[in-house]
Amino acid sequence: MPRTLDETDRRILALLQEDATRAVADIADAVGLSQTPCWRRIQRLRAEGVIERTVAILNPEAVGLGLSVFVAIEARDHSETWLTHFAATVSQIPEVLDIFRMAGETDYLLRVAVRDMAHFDRFYRRLVEAVPMRNVTSQFVMERVKSGTAYPLGLGGGGAA
Repeated sequence: MPRTLDETDRRILALLQEDATRAVADIADAVGLSQTPCWRRIQRLRAEGVIERTVAILNPEAVGLGLSVFVAIEARDHSETWLTHFAATVSQIPEVLDIFRMAGETDYLLRVAVRDMAHFDRFYRRLVEAVPMRNVTSQFVMERVKSGTAYPLGLGGGGAA
């Protein structure tokens, strides 16, 4: 069972979610700790898996992948063999950013980034040839209204506790 995060952990995590390149000294000052205890907390949060990884978040248009597509998949069957094959195969397709197993009519939802419709068509053909599926439905994003990666940590009375 994961350890409960205290208010200082949450504040550190909120700052890192804003900018993971921020200096430990700045984070420590912002949360009222000296550098060494702050650094130790960050290392502990990494070791415990609270901080999974540190990445750069790119602008999709700037890197030529401005078309986002959500691909809903109904599985052909629900066997462990099919699931293992599906997960292994689809995880290797670079255009697939996220794979979610869903409840309801859709079994899996993929978030995909491609250059344009021709690129999506090539992706789609690779996908349906690689894994047998019952149904595949695609929805194209017209506008990205909000995009975030920061989880609400319950600071200041809002979000999860």
